[in-house]
Amino acid sequence: MNRSLRWSTFAAPSRFYALAGALNPWLWALAAALAAAGLYIGFFVAPTDATQGDSYRIIFIHVPAAWMSMILYLAMAFWAAVGWMLNARMASMLARALAPTGALFTFIALWTGSFWGKPTWGTWWVWDARLTSYLILLFLYLGFIALVTAIDDVVRGDKAAAVLALVGVVNIPIIYFSVRWWNTLHQGATISMTAAPKMAHTMLVAMLLMTFALWAYAFAVVFTRAQALALERERDTEWVRALAGNG
Repeated sequence: MNRSLRWSTFAAPSRFYALAGALNPWLWALAAALAAAGLYIGFFVAPTDATQGDSYRIIFIHVPAAWMSMILYLAMAFWAAVGWMLNARMASMLARALAPTGALFTFIALWTGSFWGKPTWGTWWVWDARLTSYLILLFLYLGFIALVTAIDDVVRGDKAAAVLALVGVVNIPIIYFSVRWWNTLHQGATISMTAAPKMAHTMLVAMLLMTFALWAYAFAVVFTRAQALALERERDTEWVRALAGNG
């Protein structure tokens, strides 16, 4: 008899491993196709900005990376909390798998922001609220990674990192609302859920394509990393031995 799918169906590492293996080739292909289209439109089709010239085009990498860095942190904190409260092994592994990708996107957002800031503001870096809170986000990611690496006991490491991740969630609204709460050099949101976009149609298309490309990339690389963690942690289980035998 077929069992209906539930939210916990893929909580078992063996089932998640199989699901990730089936999805990953499609996710990698989707990420490559969307990124190629987004970069082409953003760098070759979208018009030159009236005030910033062509230097603004870095936003097609900067803005999606910035969005993803915040979203992935919330996802990391969520799965870390689920793993901690429900003693769900796969949830904790997902949290660990998310951290390096979130840190990468945060670094890219900071790096590209500096390259954008130099011609726009005349400086590579300012200690305003948005940039400082984003730097803190990078430190939170690196702290999470360092914590789970430093503690030999896997369960204790997961719990300690979950506490850090949950405490760090307070930084996300600070990042998002910093340009409203404080006087910063950083411009306000270009795309809002409550207002029309403040950019040309082709710019918006390129931005959305790059955002979806990073989503697909994030899923693919996190699933791949989670698979590796599942094999490492479950190496003494029957399903991993069977997988090794089939290989």
